[in-house]
Amino acid sequence: MDINFPLILMCFVAAGTIIWIVDAIWLSKTRAEGEQEPFLVENAKSLTPVLALVFVIRSFMYEPFQIPSASMEKTLLIGDFILVNKYTYGIRLPVWRNKVLSINDPQRGDVMVFFPPHKDQYYIKRVIGLPGDLVQYKNKVLTINGEIQQQPLSSGNKRALFQQRTEYLGGVEHQIQHRIDIDRKEDISIRVPEGHYYMMGDNRDNSADSRVWGTVPEQRIVGKAVAIWMHKEPGWHLPTFSRAGSFK
Repeated sequence: MDINFPLILMCFVAAGTIIWIVDAIWLSKTRAEGEQEPFLVENAKSLTPVLALVFVIRSFMYEPFQIPSASMEKTLLIGDFILVNKYTYGIRLPVWRNKVLSINDPQRGDVMVFFPPHKDQYYIKRVIGLPGDLVQYKNKVLTINGEIQQQPLSSGNKRALFQQRTEYLGGVEHQIQHRIDIDRKEDISIRVPEGHYYMMGDNRDNSADSRVWGTVPEQRIVGKAVAIWMHKEPGWHLPTFSRAGSFK
């Protein structure tokens, strides 16, 4: 399970606010004139507004994430730091994640951050199937509602270990990757339930996604990934901004 950073941040903000209020109502009146504020009170007053601002931005606007795996290559690489738009799919209460205001629905082709149905851990995949869609996947060929999704070869050849292909999905042109020496023996045909989404990684043969753990309920959506802002290779490498920018 990932660390619940929003909950930790909310607790710090709440604790700092309580200390600030208690000092204003009671402690400040017991101090002698010119007496220095206690260390805890001083830090609560200086840090709480900053933490509250960070909490609001992360909860309702944008939240940073780091890509931990190769499941979205070549779109997103291990070590990419991305920004996730938290409001494009609606406003949700922090920590509890209940939606209080609907704005937009996820669209086919979006890159989305969410909690999979089987664990409370952040995942990032591409939206393949919308509620009501018939999604079929066989011999590395994706079909949606009876229409084959075209995947012309963009790099590599039929004898290469990896093949990069250009996929056109919901009007979104993006790169996917196949590994020809891996045969997952998948023969999938599923009607996406209402209120659910079918997710797949762009690195199709190296991704644990809806083919493994099923569709994602709308209630477990976190937000839409919109941009890379930094990249850092594992180990003692300095971060770079060569990959910074939006992506599809």
